[in-house]
Amino acid sequence: MATEKTTASRAPKGRAPQRRNEDARLAVLHAADDLLVERGFGGVTVEGIAARAGVAKQTIYRWWPSKVDILLDTLVEDADKRLKIPDEGPVVDAVRSYLRALARFLTKEDAGKVLLALLGEAQHEAETATLFHERYLDPRRARERALLKRGVAAGELPAGVNLDATLDSLIGPIVYRALTGAPVTRGFVDALVDRVLES
Repeated sequence: MATEKTTASRAPKGRAPQRRNEDARLAVLHAADDLLVERGFGGVTVEGIAARAGVAKQTIYRWWPSKVDILLDTLVEDADKRLKIPDEGPVVDAVRSYLRALARFLTKEDAGKVLLALLGEAQHEAETATLFHERYLDPRRARERALLKRGVAAGELPAGVNLDATLDSLIGPIVYRALTGAPVTRGFVDALVDRVLES
């Protein structure tokens, strides 16, 4: 996570229990982010997160059933802060802005590495795939779909447009390039939007 790292052990004496709990929670999320970037998904363990965060392993298991749940919390919180879906202005411009932010998120930010790691893990772990859909993919797709619906309602997009197919055509190439380590430039994103939405 991009905010300043804190640990429960640094909490000043006398601080309210709720504040100490929040400090510990943030320390766990930061530690999970850091370990994934350093070691990859397979190198992240609850024991390692606890040691890096300075909290007891039992504390982690009291709040999260698994490391996947921890990583999903980091992803959801970071995406809500830095991958917002615009809710005003011309829809084509809003889509362009959102996709540029998505490209940056996936290629430049630690949380983007979490997203890509979970995508990979979901391919061969059914439980991870289910959690990933429930916590992140499905809610975000609903908001992305609402953005395109706004464009249809405003007459900016054709009334019969297939929303999911359009989103797949916009987001799929960006995610694929990020997964394969190919550059995702602003020019690539802009050309993609022009081809899919303005052709």
